[in-house]
Amino acid sequence: MQLLTLELEDDYLLIGIHSTEEDYRLAYLLNTHLKTKLIRFKHCLDFKNSNAEFPLFEYKDEQKLINYYLINNKYSQLVNNQKSKGLFDGDYSTTSYLIPEKKKIDFFLKIEGCNQLSFTKNLVDKLNNIQQIITSYSIESNSLKSKNHLTF
Repeated sequence: MQLLTLELEDDYLLIGIHSTEEDYRLAYLLNTHLKTKLIRFKHCLDFKNSNAEFPLFEYKDEQKLINYYLINNKYSQLVNNQKSKGLFDGDYSTTSYLIPEKKKIDFFLKIEGCNQLSFTKNLVDKLNNIQQIITSYSIESNSLKSKNHLTF
């Protein structure tokens, strides 16, 4: 008997964004420059075995049938360390990443419904023209080990 395998191809574009802006401020900048209407999603992305929560902004373009998602890649948590006394006592912070293999990326822009190369290039060019964005570039989602974190 022959074994059949089914490989589902990801139907989204992924763009990595480097910026020091807060997530709500970056969403505003994208709305202004890209003519989108990103709004904060009522729930954050979270995972069963983690306390990390990743803010999510979304915009669904009903006319073009394209969905945009702005996702923070970093979650910092202040840990109150009351048990330890001595040289290393006190509070400290921990950082969790949505996509750990891309720790240097601050945000991801996930676009569902459009896989055209010209659309991606045009969008990256527009993003790189925003003064508060250090750089942005397209990411091949199949190369990510943690790509299932982007499924929601």
